[in-house]
Amino acid sequence: MRAVVQRVTRASVKVDGETIGAIGRGFLVLLGVAETDTETVADRMADKICKLRIFEDADGKTNLSLADVGGELLVVSQFTLYADCHKGNRPSFIRAGSPAKAEQLYEYFTERCRQYVPKVEHGRFGADMKVELLNDGPFTLMLEADEHGVLQ
Repeated sequence: MRAVVQRVTRASVKVDGETIGAIGRGFLVLLGVAETDTETVADRMADKICKLRIFEDADGKTNLSLADVGGELLVVSQFTLYADCHKGNRPSFIRAGSPAKAEQLYEYFTERCRQYVPKVEHGRFGADMKVELLNDGPFTLMLEADEHGVLQ
């Protein structure tokens, strides 16, 4: 599982011109699922993301989590995080999870995040989505679980 986590002032996702998810201060998470991922991996990823302390405290140190600042979460499925561009100029997506597996774990991940964050919005799996955001910082992290589900 791979995730790009962006600290945002606001973010939204549209499908066919209609806003289907929008948040204020919080994280925009682009989530990619591999065929080898499991619910255990999704649990670890959700726990890590929701507990990340990357908001500034009163002393200007990145020491506060989403819960500490009343932050929100927008999760968008992003199979292209598994693009392999080693050969030629056309990416291969062979390591990305099958659509059925990826959708199941994407939905599971989103629900798991609700244990930590009251407002969790999401995109529409498999849809052509337009994502808008105002990156705060900018502060962007990439998280990845290895083949054993250990986060790196």
